[in-house]
Amino acid sequence: MRPLTCMIVDDEPLAVRLLVSYVEKTPDLQLLSSFTDSISAINAVREQKPDLLFLDIQMPNLDGMELAHSLPEQTRVVFTTAFKEYAFESYEVNALDFLLKPIRYNKFLAAVEKAKKQLPSQSEVPQQPSPQQNTVFIRVDGEWRNVVIDKITYVSCIKDYVMFYLDDEPKPLITHLTMKAVEQMLPSEKFLRIHRSYIIATDKIRKIDRNDCVYIGKEIIHVPDGYLQTFRKFLETRTI
Repeated sequence: MRPLTCMIVDDEPLAVRLLVSYVEKTPDLQLLSSFTDSISAINAVREQKPDLLFLDIQMPNLDGMELAHSLPEQTRVVFTTAFKEYAFESYEVNALDFLLKPIRYNKFLAAVEKAKKQLPSQSEVPQQPSPQQNTVFIRVDGEWRNVVIDKITYVSCIKDYVMFYLDDEPKPLITHLTMKAVEQMLPSEKFLRIHRSYIIATDKIRKIDRNDCVYIGKEIIHVPDGYLQTFRKFLETRTI
């Protein structure tokens, strides 16, 4: 099981040093780098894709809230700030936790433990099945459900929950996973991600309208610009 990776961004050097000391004495937590300049941090965060980002909110040039909107999908944010009035705003970017300065180690450790529960470790990420494998195990309500891959219509997510919609189930199967993990679990020749929050079984598409909306199951999903090029390439291979 690999440690959780993290980065620190705070314009106060003393605050950075304190958090670095906390990381160094926390088991299963690895510091990739730290920054006192949010502009310099952007590219590093996007390239290294840490599991956790300890991020100050009030910083010059680019504040933490703005930076949080441009993070890789798998990076979760723990905001660190001296201003408790930012707490409500932090939920807009699905922050994992909100630590009020001066930060105590027990609060820091609690945020790390929360991350361990919500982020899949390397050994827990489901592997894509072999061509002969036609089922996957999904943990639902503490039990492992053996699900036939061909019965999955589409997958959607809300915050930390992923929902598998099946042909023969009236309600979705709900589990804790990331959409990245689901992409790795499902065979790419049968499933396509068309939205930040949706992965679909391509052979279950009923129709696609002129506005790039996909009709599948009981859902109508608009394909946003970021996924449109990949989606249209897929259509080119299936249209006559």
